[in-house]
Amino acid sequence: MDKKMFVGVDGCKAGWFAVALTETDSFGVFQFSKISDLWNYFYDGKINVRILVDIPIGLIDSKSNFKRRSCDVEARRLLRPYRQSSVFPTPCREAIYAKSYENACDINEEITGKRLTKQTWGIVPKIREMNDFLIAADSAKEKIIETHPEICFWALAGKPMEHSKKEREGFNERKKLLQEICTSTDEIVQDALSKYRRKDVAKDDILDALVASVTAKLSFQRGLRSVPEISEKDSQGLPVQVVYTTVC
Repeated sequence: MDKKMFVGVDGCKAGWFAVALTETDSFGVFQFSKISDLWNYFYDGKINVRILVDIPIGLIDSKSNFKRRSCDVEARRLLRPYRQSSVFPTPCREAIYAKSYENACDINEEITGKRLTKQTWGIVPKIREMNDFLIAADSAKEKIIETHPEICFWALAGKPMEHSKKEREGFNERKKLLQEICTSTDEIVQDALSKYRRKDVAKDDILDALVASVTAKLSFQRGLRSVPEISEKDSQGLPVQVVYTTVC
């Protein structure tokens, strides 16, 4: 049995999509309805697992002494001039429990001074699910770490991706970069495309999860870096950061 497991996770329409890599370069693709199901599948106490997930973890709330996540501000700066809009403004903790978009906007504006975009509201259920899970599951707090696929691609390429991941050019641009680093890229993509319907797992979800798993694997050799360099902690003790690694 492999002693280490490197898991990249992206939210998808059906829940959570994951790519898992091992030390011996075997892989698996998975789809889970709940983040708790994913955690229970990969964590058994015997394998050293690192899970990088594309979802905000450390959150601002009414107890915070800062109104913006510095990791979001810095990530947008690093992704200029092409991909800065891929980093959505993160809602405050109180706003993720709002019953409506308008109510969430009002709460977020009161606490942070900013209203929410519709794109951000669309991922609120997953932010809430992850927040509730990590607060309740102490064993997962050190193993599940926030990343962002565009920051991962930026770090591995040394520059932001030029094209949108929703476009053919953008998909191929990212896939080519991954092929240079992970020899199983084509197999992983084809396995996921054949195993899951596009209405459940989109094509770009596959590459987002794969770059996170590749980053997790490389990080055991090269270490994890974070934006910002020294991460903050939120009122629940969760790190406010976006992690990445480099190829050299």
